[in-house]
Amino acid sequence: MDVPLLIRHRLEELGLEQRHLAQAAQVTDSYISQLLTGKRTPPAPNRTDIYEKMDKFLKLPSGELATLADHQRKEQLKKELEEEPAALFREVRELILRKCKSHTERHLRAVFEKQPFGEIERLVTQKLLDLVKGLAQQELENESWVRTVAELGGRSYEEMRVIVLDFLDTDIFHLSNENCVSFLDPLIESWDIDLATFALDIVLTDRVIAGNVKRFEFVEVESPEHLVEEPGLKGFLEDPSLSGTVTAEEVDFLKRLKFQGRRPTPLYYYRELQNLRDPLHFRTTDKAP
Repeated sequence: MDVPLLIRHRLEELGLEQRHLAQAAQVTDSYISQLLTGKRTPPAPNRTDIYEKMDKFLKLPSGELATLADHQRKEQLKKELEEEPAALFREVRELILRKCKSHTERHLRAVFEKQPFGEIERLVTQKLLDLVKGLAQQELENESWVRTVAELGGRSYEEMRVIVLDFLDTDIFHLSNENCVSFLDPLIESWDIDLATFALDIVLTDRVIAGNVKRFEFVEVESPEHLVEEPGLKGFLEDPSLSGTVTAEEVDFLKRLKFQGRRPTPLYYYRELQNLRDPLHFRTTDKAP
């Protein structure tokens, strides 16, 4: 059984109509109609509050619709992964490039044109989308905000909720021009990427959030599975007189020390811990006047 079938079955059992469900879920009648006819894929459970509302209205166990939706979406994803991903709509790409800092935009435009929807374009688009989705999901729970935006756009509250729900449910393979106009364009001020490290800086518009610069970095770290615990470190940790109040962060630091074949003693780790804690061994950052 899938989501549409279960919903139709429960509506029939309870003697209710689609419009009643739409009112309970605070969406439009057409949204429910498209969901039940299969024209609309059930939204991702972790991106919407609609299943909780529908479970309650249809008197279903909490989480039942979300579980079905998750299974249905996974099956759909398997089919989509077998297909070659299509490039972004030209309007979407142009908006993303327009938001890029000018000193980077020209080079990236050439990369995007040479490798349509290649690794860099997907990386940037995914990070922009993830960030704006997070903001939109927070605001979805703010009824006052949704109603205000709906009024400004000449839409009903239910219509605006559908627009937000659709945006939260999209991905980089289905990002539309409407998504960009409604969310990415007004919320993203600019972005820039360091092509050497792939560090990505995203600046949100001032009216969205205080401290509006977000930075995403990709750092190579050694997997914990490959960190070999030195016998000396083990002895240090087993001796309370040496390890004392060592913290998890300090232990992690000590584990990552490398000695190229030499074997340090427990006393070495004790002294290393004291060095780590001694403020005289570290320079402080000068504050701007």
